[in-house]
Amino acid sequence: MSESLFLPVDTEAAEPETERPAPEKLISGDPFFTTWNAEARDGLYCGIWQATPGKWRISYDEWEFCHILDGVSVIVEEGGKAVTLRAGDSFILRPGFKGTWEVIETTRKEYVIRL
Repeated sequence: MSESLFLPVDTEAAEPETERPAPEKLISGDPFFTTWNAEARDGLYCGIWQATPGKWRISYDEWEFCHILDGVSVIVEEGGKAVTLRAGDSFILRPGFKGTWEVIETTRKEYVIRL
């Protein structure tokens, strides 16, 4: 039978990957990331990502759509205002975005990344 063209995006359908921010990006805390990649092909990545409290620098060369499922985070673009994100919020980070991500309460998001 061929591979199904229907693909659920959930933590049961993928093996979790874990990591921490690179030491040079860490600002505070000891954040721990867990990622469940549902799809990774042809420059497209999507799945679920979770982070524990902490703050680190971020910079994007890719385009990312995010939808917050749980938790509270604050994103600040360089030279911009802080944006508090909670469950139900959706946003896009465009290539060239630079700033900080701070997880106040463990945050889980759905994401779609396009290189």
